[in-house]
Amino acid sequence: MKVDYGVRALVELAQRYGEGSVQTVEIADRQSIPEPYLDQLLTTLSKFGFIRSRRGPQGGHVLAKAPDEISLGMVMTGLEGTSAFLDCITEPTECTLSNICAQREVWRSVEDAVNSVLNSTTIADLANRQKRPQSLGMYQI
Repeated sequence: MKVDYGVRALVELAQRYGEGSVQTVEIADRQSIPEPYLDQLLTTLSKFGFIRSRRGPQGGHVLAKAPDEISLGMVMTGLEGTSAFLDCITEPTECTLSNICAQREVWRSVEDAVNSVLNSTTIADLANRQKRPQSLGMYQI
């Protein structure tokens, strides 16, 4: 959920890129994200340099980078850290079978393919694919 909600928030901000700041309550309403949880995510996204936030009545959030400079891979790493499908991919010494295991290479290929897609897909790509709603509520894809 963390990555899903984080990406939804970034796409919302990308669709309003250059229009000024967007308040947390507005993002939460449009994306159906619980506001307290979104607040925590926005803090994390700010910490990793994806957004800039300003508190107060005139405050809100904006992207800190252009939407085409933020990849899904960057967001996933920021929100979830790096993780492999199997521990033996990153720590081969932890498994006594890693030198002869047929699965290990298959899972490494799967992980490489997934990472390639995530690193080549930007928040701008998603914002362009997603229609902006006329009113509050969910987006149509």
